[in-house]
Amino acid sequence: MHTEIYQQLKKWSNNATRVVIAGIGNPMRNDDFIGTKIVQQLYKKLSNNVYLIECETIPENYLLEIETFNPSHVLLIDAAMLKLTPGETKLIFLEKIKEFPTFTTHALPLQTFNAYLKKFINPEIALLLIQPKNVELGETLTTELRKTADQIETILIELFADL
Repeated sequence: MHTEIYQQLKKWSNNATRVVIAGIGNPMRNDDFIGTKIVQQLYKKLSNNVYLIECETIPENYLLEIETFNPSHVLLIDAAMLKLTPGETKLIFLEKIKEFPTFTTHALPLQTFNAYLKKFINPEIALLLIQPKNVELGETLTTELRKTADQIETILIELFADL
């Protein structure tokens, strides 16, 4: 299991009162869909203090919803080319995001998305990135990414079921 990610998320969410978990990814690009797939797996498994959003490829369309929910923490889950083994994860915090190049294919770079949230509601923001194996056209997660999705689902349920 992703023990290091669990520990990092636990520390990051230690004082969380309301959390947004936003899944990002293209449903037509196999493993790129993992962020949204994880969110889909979490419905009815978490506290009412957790707001789940299936952003697909346009997270910027949900800025007002996030702002209205007024979370203490926002977790964005997305596939990213990190030069890791497929299914490996990396948790990046807002202050570190500027160190990464604009690796997103989304209309609004995630750095801009996060800057907007920080300015208007000031939540703790983290980005959970997952190395995809296959982002060609298709609608199926690879075996490695299905395993990672299930492990991340388990971690998030443990951390946020009783928030």
